[in-house]
Amino acid sequence: MKCSIEACPGEYEERQIVHTVNYHGQVTVIDHVPAEVCTTCGDVLLKPETVRRIESMLRTATHPSRTVPLYEYA
Repeated sequence: MKCSIEACPGEYEERQIVHTVNYHGQVTVIDHVPAEVCTTCGDVLLKPETVRRIESMLRTATHPSRTVPLYEYA
């Protein structure tokens, strides 16, 4: 599919990405999220079912499988 960004000649391709969400004031990182990514500009599209699954994961998650350092740019 052609990229939806104006004047970008790229095409979307399926990839797995690392997706970051700020949920209730907490930064959550989700790995291996299926997405459509433009090969030229890097624009990312998530399918509605992927977004619903992420929302469900955030509502029901108890403990993360891993933790990552978080730095603030001050």
